[in-house]
Amino acid sequence: MARPEIVCLTNGAFAENSYLVADPDSGDVALVDPGEEAGLIMRRVATQQWTPRAVWLTHAHLDHIAGVAEVVRPTGIEIYLHPDDRTLYDGVVEQGRWLGVRAQAPPPPDHALGDGDTVTIGAFSFDVVHVPGHSPGSVAFVGHGIAIVGDALFAGSVGRVDLPGGDGATLLKSITDRLLTLPDETIVYSGHGPATTIGKERTSNPFLTGAVPLV
Repeated sequence: MARPEIVCLTNGAFAENSYLVADPDSGDVALVDPGEEAGLIMRRVATQQWTPRAVWLTHAHLDHIAGVAEVVRPTGIEIYLHPDDRTLYDGVVEQGRWLGVRAQAPPPPDHALGDGDTVTIGAFSFDVVHVPGHSPGSVAFVGHGIAIVGDALFAGSVGRVDLPGGDGATLLKSITDRLLTLPDETIVYSGHGPATTIGKERTSNPFLTGAVPLV
């Protein structure tokens, strides 16, 4: 079975994972969570000779959207964001000041993502799954045995809930109801750290087994 090509580019002061989701046959690519090093992302796109078609955002914390303005400016591609994170998105410059990072204000989103929506790149479609808790508008992109989950779930951990809009009970419910219901073999691509699988996190993640409380 054909699968999209996934390229992980770890970048910036927060070691954030930006992803390229590409259809190798058409050369179309979606840029997922373009972080601080927009130049790194665009150079990789050029090296692969892919054509950028969209920006898909899992959520709107600074480290995941710092490069949006720089990748959209030369390409004119459209931006997809869940509306519950619009306040965070519009406040990216203020987020940067708080964290000591200079940030450019991105263009307004073109499309409002909703739970159950579908986003498509080339011949490949992904379901949009709303997974609030790390932020109000966090989403995952799920399809083809893959889940790109932003900062909802990590290898051996879960997203922070001490940032504005975070809520621990909501995050655990999102993970349990929306992510752990996926097949065990689903590959999880997180916003930080290495890839993992749903099955591994279901059985060994201490926040999900109850070994460590999420406070």
